[in-house]
Amino acid sequence: MTENKGQVRVGLVAGGLGAYWPQFPDLLPQLRRSATRVVERMRGLGADVVDAGFVSDEREGAAAAEKLRAAGCDIIVGFLTTYMTATMLVPVAQRSGAPVLLINLQPTESMEHETFDTGQWLAYCGACPLPEMANAFLRCGIPFRSVSGYLEDERAWEKIGRWVRAAGVRAALRRGRHGLMGHLYPGMLDVSTDLTLVSAHFGGHMEVLEFDDLRVRVEKVTDTEIAAKKKEATDVFALDDSVKEDDFGWAARVAVGLDRLADDFGLDSLAYYHRGLDGEVHERLGAGMILGASLLTARGVPAVGEYELRTSLAMLIMDRLGAGGSFTEFQALDFARGHVEMGHDGPAHLAISDGRPLLRGLGVYHGKRGYGVSVEFDVKHGPVTAFGLRQGRDGAYAFVASEGEVVGGPLLRIGNTTSRVDFGVDPGEWTDAWSATGISHHWAIGTGHRIADLRALADLMEFELIEVRP
Repeated sequence: MTENKGQVRVGLVAGGLGAYWPQFPDLLPQLRRSATRVVERMRGLGADVVDAGFVSDEREGAAAAEKLRAAGCDIIVGFLTTYMTATMLVPVAQRSGAPVLLINLQPTESMEHETFDTGQWLAYCGACPLPEMANAFLRCGIPFRSVSGYLEDERAWEKIGRWVRAAGVRAALRRGRHGLMGHLYPGMLDVSTDLTLVSAHFGGHMEVLEFDDLRVRVEKVTDTEIAAKKKEATDVFALDDSVKEDDFGWAARVAVGLDRLADDFGLDSLAYYHRGLDGEVHERLGAGMILGASLLTARGVPAVGEYELRTSLAMLIMDRLGAGGSFTEFQALDFARGHVEMGHDGPAHLAISDGRPLLRGLGVYHGKRGYGVSVEFDVKHGPVTAFGLRQGRDGAYAFVASEGEVVGGPLLRIGNTTSRVDFGVDPGEWTDAWSATGISHHWAIGTGHRIADLRALADLMEFELIEVRP
């Protein structure tokens, strides 16, 4: 899983009212020490911190705004150390083009009321300007969010970390290069996606590819490269006796070509499908994708079949949150045990396998042409999140998510990723509620309960988040 593929760039500006400094000589040094500690903790979150320094009036605020604008930050953090005027931070927010987080972290949990003088109290007064900033930002049309606490308040830092992670995922989407190779699986109206709207809502670049882009690379793969890829696969997978040597060799050849394709086009995700005909080379390429696509997904470039672009994006989001994110759909409902059985044939995120994943040989891929090797595993037992992207009639995107738990029980052995998920309700009730959101028939499943992180990302991207909890 790729928790931070490309550091999130945090622009930090701390400030307070300059009129206080000559009145209370010890105040500014204390507040600067607090700002230094915030920088340290931000870097501890894995952030690349652009520190614009400590501002004391609107001119210094304007200078900080220009520095952070030029830095191209993914999120702006304004540290309210004591009272400060809105004129110091509004320009920073207006010019940056990045989401804004205001933090109010006083030095400790509580003041020492019996001994504090005015200067010492002012170091605890970061809450005072927060409503002022909120009012000014509202009237200026600037979305913002805030976290209040104290300097070493782990509850507050957990929330701050959530916003920083969300900003990193938003940045990955905005900078991402998303491949779409082949054509739509015939008849899947829910999968069809407007490429312009993807760029409009998520940012990033859509790279439209042909299967011939893969073919020419596969043709150039050497025997040495095939042997190395087979060695990599046997290190990662257990091989079932059903795997045929010719099929394994072909899958390894395609996997090498797929690596080259992803590198040559700088892909951050890939959705593909090709129907093929009578065993011709494009059919064989489409049937040989599963090994390479799973290995690609495991190194942070989610690759999915059936041309399911929105699910490759959902998997990318889950991967960047550290949750893995594997391609999935309904398989069956087990009313006797109260479980929703879900999974999919084809590519899978190997990092969330409950044990060593298996390569199984299949003489037929259900609903698809071709044959070859497929990946089989159960997702790690414990908390999971089902997550997908919904596109409505107006073209707007929404997040759909539900938290459950993967539990034990009998599983099919048909070369699919498959899991039993307990959502704490009757499986039929959950299935109806999930489907009622308008989600497509594919989504991502990732480890951990991630709705809090997804809610933060939805806020930054101005998406609706629909939580399914019947």
